[in-house]
Amino acid sequence: MSFFNRGDHMPDPEKEPLPEEEAAVLEKLARKTVEKRMTVPAIMFLESVKPLNYIGSQALVFFEPIIQTVFNLKDYDTFRTALEKRETLEILIQKIEALDAVAYDREKRVKKYMRQEKKKWKWYQRWLGLFPPKVEIPEEILNLPEEKDTEEKEKGSR
Repeated sequence: MSFFNRGDHMPDPEKEPLPEEEAAVLEKLARKTVEKRMTVPAIMFLESVKPLNYIGSQALVFFEPIIQTVFNLKDYDTFRTALEKRETLEILIQKIEALDAVAYDREKRVKKYMRQEKKKWKWYQRWLGLFPPKVEIPEEILNLPEEKDTEEKEKGSR
């Protein structure tokens, strides 16, 4: 055992690091971050304050009377208790990165579909932007089926 801990506390994949309600709150926070397209600033902020996560959880205790008027107190308390664990921020960063990768792939599929659709438009719709037709994006483009998703991952790992 070293005298100085370097703080390399990665979550252990064999054991479940967080209870279900804490994992649900972190998932909710990660989804909101990706929906608002704040992935990069959020990851930069979380990486920079990772050594101070316990102090942050105690700051949340201090501001609880003010914040409970705005937020759901149960989620707030769950998030505060989750921050007391060292590996929570790393888990949150991993969830944000995973959801961002899914959103990025979806965005790429939608852009590719729109490029193909624009080739069918008339010249004044394409070049001048006059009277563009309404485009319905099919569900298979928005939600990639699980079979294709696993096949693409296997191709990427080979």
